[in-house]
Amino acid sequence: MKVLVLPGDGIGPEITAATLRVLEAADERFGLGLDLIVRDVGLASLAAAGTTLPDDVLALVTEVDGTVLGPVSHYDYPPRAEGGVNPSAELRTRFALHANIRPCRSVADLSVLRTPMDLVIVRENTEGFYSDRSMYAGSGEFMPDADSAFSIRKITAHASASVARTAFEIARTRRRHVTAVHKANVLKLSDGLFLREVRRVAEDYPDVALRELIVDAGAARLIRDPGSFDVLVTTNMFGDILSDEASELCGSLGLGGAINAGDDVCVAQAQHGSAPDIAGQGIANPVSLIRSAAMLLDWHGRRCGRDDLVIAARGIDGAVAEVVGNPATRTADLGGTLTTDELAAAVADALDHGPGRRTTTTTTREDSHA
Repeated sequence: MKVLVLPGDGIGPEITAATLRVLEAADERFGLGLDLIVRDVGLASLAAAGTTLPDDVLALVTEVDGTVLGPVSHYDYPPRAEGGVNPSAELRTRFALHANIRPCRSVADLSVLRTPMDLVIVRENTEGFYSDRSMYAGSGEFMPDADSAFSIRKITAHASASVARTAFEIARTRRRHVTAVHKANVLKLSDGLFLREVRRVAEDYPDVALRELIVDAGAARLIRDPGSFDVLVTTNMFGDILSDEASELCGSLGLGGAINAGDDVCVAQAQHGSAPDIAGQGIANPVSLIRSAAMLLDWHGRRCGRDDLVIAARGIDGAVAEVVGNPATRTADLGGTLTTDELAAAVADALDHGPGRRTTTTTTREDSHA
């Protein structure tokens, strides 16, 4: 499996290095034949190549089997005309990665919930209230005068149906229940269109129950009754907010994995940001990106019938759960004392338990301006 690795900004290089250590341990344990190609994006490539997302990196995305993207500091980038492209948004829209998939499972002594949470939030990823991806040209945000600002929300039938189908497919592997979260009582046209497409897709899944829930009620119910959810499907901004809420309720935003999935391209990405305030200190929690990389292995393994990748993904997730479940092997944000590298080593060690076929991982480092 060929994987493109883009470390990003802030803590990105640190948690990416930790993730690569775990992937290499998984390759050695399960004989996956991973080929890890590391390239620069973000501020590093801006300095070297004049853009935060070089064209040759974009071209590689369709040539590999999956991509791991570290956090990026796009808020600090210059305007797009000066090379400041948001890699996260560009990859999602360029390759139609309609579904942002975020599992949320609570950790017993870190969760603030009275009852356990085990759900998946499937968020539309390419449009909605995110104005930087709502227009073919130009920005979806504009100011006609100094004291008025407007933003365009775009909802399309195609993107809504795509994310709905992903949610129903996931629900078929779980407890066969989908909750469509919306605000159609106010956003009658746009969320009305979203709901129309979810209902239409639901007709193809008679074995999966569909419930519809207004977003504010959904946010409250995540706290009061998390066990009533299996798979949630919703639009971009609602999904972003609800998945952050769910992850924090589970124990920490730093614990949840995520992938951005389209028909043929998948990008693994941590749920959190680049945290430049702690960059370089070796204390960042790498669990979110490690779990995201495991989800990438699972995604590709299921697509191409490679059980070894699916088993490896399960092994990584289990190793992470073992390490995070022990208060003695946690990073500082979780009340522990381990550094970023030490946590990665602990996960790699937990993963190495039991017999496994050994092989060699190929890691290729290329400069962004090569």
